[in-house]
This record gives sequence, structure tokens and C-alpha cells, in this order.
Amino acid sequence: MRNGKGKRGNKRDTHTRSLHVLARMRRTGASLTAAAREEQIDPRTVRKYLKTEFRGRGKPTKADRRNRDMLIPTTVGNAPVTVRGSKRASELGKYMGAVGKYLRTGDVEGLERFEGKSIAGHTLITNPELLSSLAQAGALTLDEIYATPEASS
Repeated sequence: MRNGKGKRGNKRDTHTRSLHVLARMRRTGASLTAAAREEQIDPRTVRKYLKTEFRGRGKPTKADRRNRDMLIPTTVGNAPVTVRGSKRASELGKYMGAVGKYLRTGDVEGLERFEGKSIAGHTLITNPELLSSLAQAGALTLDEIYATPEASS
């Protein structure tokens, strides 16, 4: 115990908070100290858990190669897949945003840039009629992009 406080949580919680610090640094350009303070975690702990994500004196790498369990739309509904790397995860997030925009507004322009692309072995659906029919059938949900542990097993 330090300063009369007990441990803050288990290793998974600490690792998750460390990832939040890294994301805040990449998103806002905040320093390691400032981002760690916002997440209420010691900067040394962040370095301990994520040492490969930093260059030099606390500068985060531009991207990572961590695996993420995410949901991707398929012809039978959302399927859990493992996406490797922050760039691919961002690409999937942008695709999901374009699908959502199409379903809300009918604007297909955002879908065009994903024509013929695939992520984690799944070709991205850009056919507006197919996306509309999946949404109407309730097989397409866009409110969650990360798979829960139950969905990926």
C-alpha cells in the first residue's frame, strides 16, 4: 500500500488503462505524463505494460500490431473476426461509419472507397441493396464494432 491506498485492480484493468493512455496520446498528442494522469495510472506502469509502443522519450509509435476482436458485416449478419493492427481496425471502423451513413442518408459515396477491399479474409459489402436488406432483416447491427468474448468463441 502506498499513500494509504490499496491496489487499484487486477492486471487486465491495468493493461486496459494503459491502452487508454496510449490511445489518448495518439489521439490528442498529449505527453505520457499528462495522458497517464488523466487515466489515473503511473506513467512507469504504462511503460511496463506497453514498452514496445514507445519510441525514445515517451513518443508513441504511430500504429500498433495488436490483435482486436471486432465484428464485420457479412451476408448472414455480423461475424466476429480478429483484426491485426490499429490501421486495419481503423479501416474497419471507417467502413462501418460509411455503412451507417448510407443506412441513415442513402448516400453511397462513402461506400465507394471500400469497393473490392477485404479485412481479415472477409470482402467488405458495398452493394447498397444488400446492405439495406440486411439492415431491414435485423442482421446488420452497427452499434458495436468490438466483439464480446462470448461472440468470438
